[in-house]
This record gives sequence, structure tokens and C-alpha cells, in this order.
Amino acid sequence: MKIGLQANPRKPRALEFGRRLVEKIAGRADLIVSDELREIGPDLPHSSLVEMRPDVVVAIGGDGTFLYTLGRTSAPVLPINAGTIGVLAEVATEAPAEFDAAVERLLSGFYHLEERMKLGADLEGRPLPDATNEFVVHAAQAGKMGVFEVAFDGEVAGQIRADGVIVATPTGSTAYSLSSFGPIVDPGLDALILTAIAPFRAEARAIVVEPLHTLRLRNILAGRGAITIADGQSEFPMAPDAALTVYRSPRRATFVRFGSTFFYRLRGKRILPWSEDLASGGTDHADLPPPP
Repeated sequence: MKIGLQANPRKPRALEFGRRLVEKIAGRADLIVSDELREIGPDLPHSSLVEMRPDVVVAIGGDGTFLYTLGRTSAPVLPINAGTIGVLAEVATEAPAEFDAAVERLLSGFYHLEERMKLGADLEGRPLPDATNEFVVHAAQAGKMGVFEVAFDGEVAGQIRADGVIVATPTGSTAYSLSSFGPIVDPGLDALILTAIAPFRAEARAIVVEPLHTLRLRNILAGRGAITIADGQSEFPMAPDAALTVYRSPRRATFVRFGSTFFYRLRGKRILPWSEDLASGGTDHADLPPPP
């Protein structure tokens, strides 16, 4: 088995557990380390994520690290949280014993693969890298609103006056889209989620559509540019009247899972729209009236 390692080089805890992974795997599997981590395993082979071609990549950091990794490899990714929220993570470094057990299960093959939808896009005919969470079209000037024409399958549906517009996957529904009051969508589904950012009309609502649609966002405010952002990391300028076309990518994001569920991974992150702990403000069943 060939295992790749990617860790956030700016997080000391991620580097600590990267070294721990090297110690756990030594002599039991082939390990190749990201060339961004020269201080980890100096005697091991190092390579870029694009070129390493592993069977599995262990990514240690936060959600940004996981998205960065998924954008540069088609291999399954085991996401290990060393950040703050870690919605995508399967394992947390706060529990070292859990980390060690995850490494053992990975080496033994006791895991399953979870595939999720990605988004593809092109900007004025120029293909962009796939996004696992979302594409965002945003007004180029801070504090200035934009006007964006929305079209489905080439048919114009209307215009949105807002700071920007998010096109998210179900995986991205708990990211930027959620902070803009978009819905939480189970990542087992395939769908396109369209959410406005700080819309001029307060009653503007997000919309969820089936994934066979092609969605086009055109920047139509004369004289003002915009910017397209993929997964919060890669930025692409948009000239006035330029259009971004977004669609379901033929490629998938693949995660290594040990049996945890979507709702389990959200617990304790204050994302779900209901109380998770009856003892801390939820409704106790004893307080409910008896059934009729």
C-alpha cells in the first residue's frame, strides 16, 4: 500500500501528528510525503500531491487543508482534523488513541470509501479547477454590490443584486453557503445549491436544483468587474459581462471513512438547527404532554 501524507505546514499540531504518522507506518507501508513538508521524514521520498499517485492520502489540518488536497489528487483522502471546525474530518487529533486506531484500520484495509459530488466550471470558455465545496462569484470591490444574471441550461431565470452568489455542492452546504443562510443538504445527494451573499432584497432565498442542470452566472453591472473563487482558495478575475458556467463534474471527491455518519461528524460544531444536548437547553421528553 502506498500512502501519501499532506499536513498544514502552518499548524504545529498538524506537523506533530504528521511525524506521528511516519513513526506508525515505518516499515509497514510505502510512505511518500508532500514536498511542502521537507521537515517531516527527511529520509523519505517527497513529491507534490499532483505527482505522488498514492493509494490513499492522509491529510492533517482543517477543512482548508482537505479541500486543498482534494483539489490536487484523485486518490481517496483520510481527513484528520488539527484545525478548528473540521466538518469534513473523520478523525480528530484531540484524541491521539483515535488517531492511532485510524492508522491501524487504514493499514489493515478496514475502511470504506465515500464519494461526493464535485463542481466543474469554465469562465468564458476557460476550464477552471474542480471545486468540492463551492464556486463563488463576488463583486471585485469590497463594499460594492454586484448584479448577476442567473441562467439555467441557457435560459435566463432572473437577476440577483447582492455582494455575490454561491454555487455549492451538498458538501459545501455546511460551509460558506450556510453562513449566507443556505440550507444544509445531505452530502449523499447530488445537487446544485444557489445562495446569494448579502442580497439587496432581504427575502431572497437559496434554491436547490437537481444536478443535471448547467448554471450560468453573468456579471452584468456595467463598468464593474467581479471575481470567481473556487473552494475559498483559487481566484479568477471576471471582466464586466463575463460569465461563469457551473455544472456537476464527472470527477468525484473520495473520502476514507470508518463508519461515522454525516450527522455524527456535525455534532458539537453548532451547525445543526436543533439542540444536540437535552441537558443544555433542549426539550426534555418528560416535559412533553402525554400522547392523546
